[in-house]
Amino acid sequence: MRILFTGGGTGGHFYPIISVVEELNALVKEKRLVDLELFYMSPTPYNSGVLYEHGIIYKKNSAGKIRRSNGGLNIVKNFFDLFKTLWGTVISVVQVYSLYPDVVFGKGGYASFPALLAAKILRIPVVIHESDTIPGKVNLWAGKFAQRVAVSYKEAAQYFPTENVAYTGQPVRKDISQPIVSGAHEFLKIESDIPVVLVLGGSQGAQKINEAVLAGLKRLVEKYAVIHQTGGNNIVEVKATADAILFDSPNKDRYKPYDYLNPLALRMAAGIARVVVSRAGSTIFEIASWGIPAIIVPINEQVSHDQHTNAFAYARAGGCEVIEEKNLTPNILASEIDRLSTEESVREKMRQSAKVFYKRDSARLIAEEILKIALSHEIEK
Repeated sequence: MRILFTGGGTGGHFYPIISVVEELNALVKEKRLVDLELFYMSPTPYNSGVLYEHGIIYKKNSAGKIRRSNGGLNIVKNFFDLFKTLWGTVISVVQVYSLYPDVVFGKGGYASFPALLAAKILRIPVVIHESDTIPGKVNLWAGKFAQRVAVSYKEAAQYFPTENVAYTGQPVRKDISQPIVSGAHEFLKIESDIPVVLVLGGSQGAQKINEAVLAGLKRLVEKYAVIHQTGGNNIVEVKATADAILFDSPNKDRYKPYDYLNPLALRMAAGIARVVVSRAGSTIFEIASWGIPAIIVPINEQVSHDQHTNAFAYARAGGCEVIEEKNLTPNILASEIDRLSTEESVREKMRQSAKVFYKRDSARLIAEEILKIALSHEIEK
């Protein structure tokens, strides 16, 4: 039995696929089925080590990006990327035909288009998952022929055929969804009696959040230890700025900047954090799985409408407070951190709301449906 996965080149696309793969492997063992052959098709492998660990074979194709802005440079880039997509589709048709998987699972993003189009041409069953409240262009298109559509937010279901769509939530890897408390303070070198604020800018970092944290850093470390994921491109500048700001502070060791938090460090940070500050991508679901009160700062609506609607969907569910970028100042951020850290009734309400919002069996539900369709297709072949 062969299953092909495809998705855009971000962690928000890649890691939910890994979560589904984990459940597929578990189901195959439970049901004592034949071994799975798993493949991932995208212009880049994103994380070759993780693919190898999970027995997933990488297949390279190419895909072009369609940029929304009509500026002169973007028009040129879109023109050349059109040829990348055409060539990627040809490559994908050849590779998908040679593999002839029983199901193609698409996670969305421009990088998933060639493989999904190949599946449509070759009449291979397709299952897709949409992570945002407003679906992207590729998933909107694929939803018209996909046998099943899974969505992370209830609000997204309206964009797909009612008979094919299911509200499953967002798959989160088991290793990430389980915070670690024991030994976390020692591992992260943080005082055991100080409340902890966890700031997550995503793998690319978040410039506006970084600036607000640094501007209010001296005040923050008076009360809190701050674990700050800055993004790889920002770590040198952030460290230098923080060193200057905290030069004469007796609490400078309470600031812990990281370019990236690996799964172990992230689980330990989640185990001791009282408040999380984050962007509004797929990290929302990781925060919800931890049940930690959160302050969500979506990217400016003009840049990413998805993040804006995602943030307010989680806020309506009761799991977070939202601070829009235009309102993000060091004082407002510090005040909200103080409130969510100390008001126990608010904290408890957010914890309970997060538990309801997070669908713990999301990856299992998707894996079961993929397996059901794969078995049916295998019989038909």
